[in-house]
Parts: sequence; C-alpha cells; structure tokens
Amino acid sequence: MNKYFINKQSGIRPNVINKFVMLVCFVSVILFAGKTTTTNVSAQDMQTYTQQFQNSTTTLSGRSVESNMYLTKMDYWDVKKVTFNFNFQVSQLASRDISDITVSLNGVKFYSFRPSKKTGMQTKAIDVPVKLLGGSNKLQIEGQILSSDNNNNYQLAQTPANWLTIEKGSNVNFEYDLKDADNTINSFYDHFSGQDTISNARSRIATANDPTPYELTASMIALAGESRIITTTNDQIPVVKMDNMHAADGDYVMVVAKYNHLPDKFKSQVSAEEVNGRAVIKTYYDNGKYYLIVTAKTGALLKKAARFVANAELMKETSQSTEYITDGTATFTSSLHDNGVKTITSSTDMINGAGHRENNYLISLPNDRTNADGSEVYLKFRYSKNLNFNRSLVTVRVNDTTLGSKKLTAAKANGDTLTVKVPRGTNLGNSFTISIAFDLEMKDQNTSDNSQTPWAEIDTESKMYVKSKRSNDLLFTNYPTLFINNQTYDNIAVIAPRQLSNDDFRTLTNVFNLIGNFSKSNTGDIQFYSKMPSKSVLKNRNVIVIGTPKNNSMIKSLNPKLYFKYSKDFSRIVSNEKLSIEHNYGKTIGTAQLLRSPYNDKRGMMVVTGANDNAVYLASTQINFQANIQQYSGDGLVVDPNNTHYGYRFKKNKAIDKSLTTKQLISNNTQLIIYLVLALVVILMIGAAVFLVMRKQGLMSGGHKHGK
Repeated sequence: MNKYFINKQSGIRPNVINKFVMLVCFVSVILFAGKTTTTNVSAQDMQTYTQQFQNSTTTLSGRSVESNMYLTKMDYWDVKKVTFNFNFQVSQLASRDISDITVSLNGVKFYSFRPSKKTGMQTKAIDVPVKLLGGSNKLQIEGQILSSDNNNNYQLAQTPANWLTIEKGSNVNFEYDLKDADNTINSFYDHFSGQDTISNARSRIATANDPTPYELTASMIALAGESRIITTTNDQIPVVKMDNMHAADGDYVMVVAKYNHLPDKFKSQVSAEEVNGRAVIKTYYDNGKYYLIVTAKTGALLKKAARFVANAELMKETSQSTEYITDGTATFTSSLHDNGVKTITSSTDMINGAGHRENNYLISLPNDRTNADGSEVYLKFRYSKNLNFNRSLVTVRVNDTTLGSKKLTAAKANGDTLTVKVPRGTNLGNSFTISIAFDLEMKDQNTSDNSQTPWAEIDTESKMYVKSKRSNDLLFTNYPTLFINNQTYDNIAVIAPRQLSNDDFRTLTNVFNLIGNFSKSNTGDIQFYSKMPSKSVLKNRNVIVIGTPKNNSMIKSLNPKLYFKYSKDFSRIVSNEKLSIEHNYGKTIGTAQLLRSPYNDKRGMMVVTGANDNAVYLASTQINFQANIQQYSGDGLVVDPNNTHYGYRFKKNKAIDKSLTTKQLISNNTQLIIYLVLALVVILMIGAAVFLVMRKQGLMSGGHKHGK
C-alpha cells in the first residue's frame, strides 16, 4: 500500500477519495494477478539457513589442539555469504598474547585470531570465503594454547591446564539465493530432500484422504527412504492427507496415491493410458508450488514406485520429468558387504606440526548389529625422521577406551604398523569413533619455524576388523533395530485404524521417521492392515499396533498382555505396580510398549496406544528421533499432555529369542567352559586314581589277613 496516501492529511472530498481508492484497488488487483501468473520456481528473497554442527561439547588438551567439523552446501544454493559462529572457551591460565586459533576450510587456512582477555565462553563470528566452499566441506580448528612461567618461556611441557573447549552451539550460517528448480525428477528431489527445505517445513508427503493399506504402505516406504538421508537430528517430513496438503509458494509435495484417488488437478497430468500396467512418477509445477506425482492403478505397482522414490541413487540419476515403473524395474538399494572389514580412511591422511595431533574416524555397523569380542584395529603409517624418538609415539583409542600405543623409531619411519585389540567386554554399539593420535616431538622444537614438519601419514590400508552380533534385547535401547535386519525393515506388519485422523498420520510419521533413519536399504517389507490379520501373518512378522481401543479392535484383544492396561470399559489407562494413575489422568496419557509377541515368542511387538488419538500421538513423540528414544532403557513409556514422560521396565528376561541368550552365554564363556571341563576331567581322574589306590590297598589288606 502507498504510505504517502495513508499519512496524507484530510481535506480531499469524499467522492475523490472513493474514486482514488477504487483506482488503487483496481491497479493492485492487476498487479497481484500479474505476479501470481508469472511466479516461477525460485525464491525472490535472500534465504538464510543455519547449520548446526553435530559435535557435542568437546575439550581439546595440549599445547597444540586440532578439531574437525563438517558442513554441507546444497547444489541449488547460490551462496552469497557464509558466517562461522564459533563458541569456545580457553584455559584461564593461557597467555592471550601468545595463544592463537586458526580456522581453515578444506585444507586452506583463512582466519587466525587470539582469544580475548576474558574468562568463560567466547563467541567469534568469522566470515568464511565463499570461493573455498564445496558441496561437502571440512572446517578445521587448529591452535596453540600456551601458558608461560615467570621467565616468559612459552615452550613448556603440556599440562592439563592447556585446553580449548569447543561448545556445542557452534554453527555455520548461510545466506543465499535459491536456484530455480527445473521440471526434472532429480531437480525436484534435490529441493525436496534439501536440509533447508525440510527444516523450514516446506517438504511433505500427501496421500489419499481415506487411504488403502497399499497407499499407506507406499507412503511409509517413501518416508523411510527420505528419513534415511536427513542429516539433521530433529527434522522430519510429515505424511498428511490430501485435504491437509496446504501447499504454499516454495513448497515441495510428493503425492502418493492410487490413480483413482488422485485429485482432478493431479489426475489431469497423467493420462489413463500412462498407468496401464505400470506406475508413473512425474513432476508437476503449479504457480510456485512443486509436486511429484507417484501413482499407479494397483497397490502392488504403487508400492514398487515408492521403492524407486525411496532410492536416493535412482532419484538423483533420473534427469527427465517422467519415469515409468513396471514389475521388472530394478528399484532395490545397492549395498556393500564388507564382511566386518572397515576401512579407516579412503585417502592418505597427512598430519603436520609438532606436538599432540589427533585424527578421528567414524565407524558404523549395520544398525541391527553391535560389536562382539575379538575386534582389532590395524594401523599402517609413516612419519618424518627428524623426531625426538625418545618422546614420540602413536596411540589408538576407540571412543574413550585406549587400545594401545607404540613408540616411533627411526628404523621404521618409512613404513610402520600397529595392531591393537579391543578389550573383551567393551560395548561400542553400532557407531563409534576411532581416534589416532600422534605425539610428534622434535629435539630443536623451540627454534623450529617450519609448521609442516614433523609430519605423519595414515595409510589407506589401515583397517578395523569388527566382530559383530545381532542385538537380542526386547528393550527401547534396541529400538528400532529389533525391527531391522540386514540394514532394512524386517517384515513389518502395521495394524492401524481403518479411518485415520490427523493425529494418526502424525503418529505414523513419527514411527516410520525413526525406522527409516535406521534403515540403509529399501528392500525390506512393510504392510499395513486395517483389521486384525491372520495368525500366520502375526506369527511370521514383526508387529506394530497403533490406535485406541475404539478404533483398533486388536488393542482390546491385547489388553491382558499390556503393561499399562485399560479399564473394563476401555475409557482410560489404569494404575499398575509401576505407576499410580488418577481416573481422569488415565484418559489423557499415551503409552508405547515393547511386548513379547503372543503369536511368536521369538519376535517382539510394539503397541502405541492411548484412550484417544491425541494420546496415541503423544506416545509416538518419544519414538520419533534418536535423541528421544535414547532416554529410555526399559520396555514401556508413558507421556502426558504436559510432555511429562516416564520410562519403565517390566520384563525380567529382556531377550527376544531366549534360546539365543543361552547360545551367546556359551559363546562368551567358551574359555571358562573349557577350563571347567578340563578341571572336571582332572577331578574325575584324581578320583579314579584314589579309588583304584584304595581298592588296591583294601585287597592287599584282605589278602594279608587271609594268609595269616
């Protein structure tokens, strides 16, 4: 609106005002209409996105400190400015006049500074050169944290007082223009799965208002595929009804539905002939709103198309606007079988400079497995010959456990190795960090002015040989991996209400966001049921039951097996030995419970339930992200409308398959069993010898008397 007109003093005749207002309104309508019809697929305003580093608060000790952080730039960003917001603390004893911190991006140093002369947390906003930015980037923090004695000697032996703490809140802020998305599938996919699009809640999956089990299955397969590649810890893509799409300018919506359930505006983009005997994946852009239509006439083909969508490699390779999927289309996710041999680094890593230098490497196992006894790390490395070999060594750690060290020697400087074993009983989980630390000391270190020496190299032949085993715990510490096998969802049967509310869709989104996050492949099977399936299905599948006693009859049949049971009229959850529940409070709480399946005692079952749809959703809020589920170590949880949540354990035997517990017990104590068997054999031999001696003496005594 025209501010001059608004602020203008009165005195113009009313009829003139009315005519002027009409003229302004007419012009505004014309301009607005022109703007609407010419809107393209780009954002006109400068965009901002803050990427939080995943690092937890970390303290680095020693005179020379170093830490790496990683950031990602989307391909469709035209970046104008990058700011690194660095939160840190340094030792109160460190000399601010000589201590320094240097920042580099992808190996190129671009900023150095000295900590200010104050204690406590400091914040430094550092402009990052845009020209150094790539797709995936390594931001490195290096520094010298030095203290002095009364003689101003700064080259002291390192002490615990030489430290730099990098705070958790450090982040990188991007300012950028969005590049236009073209109508190809891979361009839509890049924007749809972009971290800024998801964080700004501009991505969603829409399905039919009254979806069939196949449509629900296809939607959740698509969601699981997207959850797999989301890099942030607390973002997800919601699955909604068509009526709740609410697409706005700049939104990206994946429409997953059978052809006869598509709204007219989407059905008009796909002819009936196109979906004869095949599924269709097609982009459709409408006035700044971006859609990907995933449709088929049959549920089986729709499910097949969803597997294609859930395969990031295929989506990024599809450079046309339409893809046709048939029964013969290969949609499975590729997978590498490394037989437990994990390469530590894919390229030779160079370490430069004197003092304590450390590199960290993340090792991941399939999410349904954890480490077992017998793992070891093999390290191959080289180093310079100008070291003080009396004080130089290499150390290998896994998480916070030191595996071993080796003294460096001049004789093996051109090629050295170190093999260390992980101690028995060390629990590493399915993701852990290997730290390789070099202490590189020089005899003339005080006078050296060359920062590139001494040096060390970690060779690509360095590996970790990981022994692993499938976790067998029916507890939330093992969720959702108890529903995952060979890195994919393991024959999951979902029994959900026939008529799904908005809260039910939010519940399903939460459940499959975490399952998808843990699944590295799309080859597993998910199937939805709107009523209780056959006993064969219940026996041979991992079962998830979602809903209230009113909209899911299976909840009623399972009530005797639940840890948190319903009242006789199924209107509320009642007290048990773990929690006293007031009458009205029991109508508002939701609960998620891991049961031993009543249909197969070697399988688990999860029940997410409450007296109303919102209560069911509340329960699902604790099983949607890793950060939430990690709070629970038992097999039951309760959440109320105030977000007060409790965790409990009811089962005494936590094993899913009790027979495996016995086998693992024997496997873990093989040596003890051998010693016991040997001891038993020795005892039997001694007993037999004693018996024979006594028997012989008895005969001799008897024979002597008889002779007498």
